[in-house]
Amino acid sequence: MENKATSNETQPLTSKKGISDCNEGEDCKENGLLIRSPKSALRLVDDGNKVHPGQGDKEEAAQISNGYSGVQSSVPCSGMAEAEDAQCTAPAATTTTTTTTSTTCGAEGQQQLMELGDRETWSKKIDFLLSVIGYAVDLGNVWRFPYICYQNGGGAFLIPYTIMAIFGGIPLFYMELALGQYHRNGCISIWRKICPIFKGIGFAICIIDLYVASYYNTIMAWVFYYLVSSFTTELPWTSCNNAWNTGNCTTYFSKDNISWALHSISPAEEFYTRQVLQVHRSNGLDDLGGISWQLTLCLLLIFIIVYFSIWKGVKTSGKVVWVTATFPYIILFILLVRGATLPGAWRGVLYYLKPEWQKLLATEVWVDAAAQIFFSLGPGFGVLLAYASYNKFHNNCYQDALVTSTVNCLTSFVSGFVIFTVLGYMAEMRNEDVSEVAKDMGPSLLFITYAEAIANMPASTFFAIIFFLMLLTLGLDSTFAGLEGVITGVLDEFPHVWSKRREFFVLGLIIICFLGSLATLTFGGAYVVKLFEEYATGPAVLTVVFLEAVAVAWFYGITQFCNDVKEMLGFAPGWYWRVCWVAISPIFLLSPGAKLVKMEFMSTECRLKTCRVNSKLCCNDQCISNRFLFHYPQKKKEKKVINKSVAPEMIFKTTVLFVIPNQ
Repeated sequence: MENKATSNETQPLTSKKGISDCNEGEDCKENGLLIRSPKSALRLVDDGNKVHPGQGDKEEAAQISNGYSGVQSSVPCSGMAEAEDAQCTAPAATTTTTTTTSTTCGAEGQQQLMELGDRETWSKKIDFLLSVIGYAVDLGNVWRFPYICYQNGGGAFLIPYTIMAIFGGIPLFYMELALGQYHRNGCISIWRKICPIFKGIGFAICIIDLYVASYYNTIMAWVFYYLVSSFTTELPWTSCNNAWNTGNCTTYFSKDNISWALHSISPAEEFYTRQVLQVHRSNGLDDLGGISWQLTLCLLLIFIIVYFSIWKGVKTSGKVVWVTATFPYIILFILLVRGATLPGAWRGVLYYLKPEWQKLLATEVWVDAAAQIFFSLGPGFGVLLAYASYNKFHNNCYQDALVTSTVNCLTSFVSGFVIFTVLGYMAEMRNEDVSEVAKDMGPSLLFITYAEAIANMPASTFFAIIFFLMLLTLGLDSTFAGLEGVITGVLDEFPHVWSKRREFFVLGLIIICFLGSLATLTFGGAYVVKLFEEYATGPAVLTVVFLEAVAVAWFYGITQFCNDVKEMLGFAPGWYWRVCWVAISPIFLLSPGAKLVKMEFMSTECRLKTCRVNSKLCCNDQCISNRFLFHYPQKKKEKKVINKSVAPEMIFKTTVLFVIPNQ
C-alpha cells in the first residue's frame, strides 16, 4: 500500500498512465518531467551505502542531484514554495518533496530537462587538477606570503599557518569541491538543490568575480608591460639616464661612490611609478587623470588571450593550463637555483625563517595566518564549484582537495626562498640589513625590489624575461578560473538562453570586464587597484563564504551533506570534517573579517567601499527578504511576524556592519 500510494502521489496530475508502467530501476519521462520509478527511489533510500549505478547511466544518475526524481530540485511555481522550504528545514525527508514538486510549470520543467542533458566533462583528470592548482597558485603566493611570513615571526609563522590550513582552509576547499561535483551546477543554480533561500549568495559571488576581474587583469597588464620592456640589451630600470627619471634618481649598484640621501629614489622605483603607472600625473582618487594607452593596449592583449582560452569551455582551458600551470614551477626552480648561488643569499634565508616565538602570542599573527590561507586557497569565488561540476560523479574529490591544497601551500613556502635569496643578495650589495631591503610589500616587492635585483645580475635580460613570463602565466590561470566561475554560474542558471551561445556570452563578459577596467588604466589607476584589492576580496567574500558554510552545515544539514559525499566516494567524511564544517570553519572565517573591518581609509574610499560591499551583501539580503515576504504563502498573523523579522532596517544593519569605517 505504501509503495502504491507513493506511486500515485508522484504521478503528474495530467498524466494518463501510472508510474507502474515503467520498468523497475528505469527512469520515466512524462509531460516533460523526469521521474524515477518508486521502487528504485526506495531502494536508494534504504541502501544509503550504495553508490550510483554504473557509468553507463552516469549522466542521469549523477546529474539528478541525489538519485531521486528529476523534478525534485527544480524551482517550483507559485503556491508550491513549501517544497523549497522542506528542502531547507528537513533535508533528510527528500522523498516527500517529490509529491509536491511534480506539478512544476512547463517552462521550468523544460529548464530542468536541459540541466539533465549531457554535461561537458574534463578530458582528463590531470586537466582538472592543473586548473585548480593554477587557480589557487597566483601572484599572491609570490608576493604576499613571503612578506606575511617574515613580518609575523618568520619560521614561527608556519605554526599558525599550518593550523589554520588544517582546520579552516582545507575543509572549506574540500566542501566546495564536493558540493560542485555532487550537484553539478554553478554558483547560482546550485542553491536550488541546497537551500533556495540562500540563492543570493550565487549572485554575490558573480559580482565579486567581476570586481576582481576589473583590477586583477590590470596588474597583469603591468606585468606584460615589464615583459615587453625586458627585450633589450640593457633593462630600462637599470640606469637614471631615461626621460622619466628625476634628479633624485640614484642607483645603488653604481661603480661610483654615490651617497644615498633621504630623498633618493632608485631607477626601478621611478620606472614603476613614473613610466608604467605615471601616478605623478594624478592627484589621487578625486582626480585620476587620463588613460594610459600603453596599459590599455597591454590589457586588450591580455583579454584576447583569455577569450580564446576559455570560449569553448573546459575542453580548451584544460589544455591551456598544461602550459600556464606548469611553466611557473620550472621558472621558480631556475630562479631558486640562481638565487642560492648569489652572494649574501644565506642572509635572506635566515631572515625569512628565523623564528620569533614571542609573536605567536599576538592575535594579529593568527589573524594574518587565517587571511593568508583563505585567500590563497580561494573558496567563495565560485571557481571550485564550477570546476568540480565538470568532474565525473564518482571522482575522488577528497584526494583532489588534499593534493591541490598541499601543492598550493608548498608553492607559497618555496616562493619565499626565491624572493629572500635575492633580498639577501641586495642587502649584501648595499651593505645593509635585510630588514631595510625587505620593506616593500605587495606589487612593489615584485616590480621594484625584485626587478632591481634582477637588473644587476649577470644575464639580467634572460632572468627578467622568464620572471615576468612566470608572473604572467600565474595571473592567466587565476583569470581563467574567475571568469569560468561566472560563466558556469550564469549558463547553468539560464541554460535556455545561453547554453548554445557560450562564445557570445563569453565575448560579452570579456567586453564588460575590459570596460570595467578602464578606471584602473588611468594615471591614478594604482589608487583604484588598491581600492579594489582591499574591498573586492575583503569583507564581502568572507561574508559570502561564512553564509555558504552555515547554509550547508546548518540548513542543508551536515548529515545530508555527508550522505551526498558517501554516495559519490563510497565513504562518509569522519568526525574531524564534520566538526570543522559545523563549527570551526565558520569561526575561522570571522577572524580575518574582524581585522578588515577595522582598517582606516579616507572618506572617498569609505563611500566607494560602502557601495561595493553593499552591492554584494544586498544580493543575499534581498533574496532572503523576497523569499519570506512575497514567495511563501502565509497566514496573516504569520506574515506580520515575518515582515517584522526581515524589516528594511534589519537588512540595512546586516550590510552596514561590514562597512563602518574608523573616523
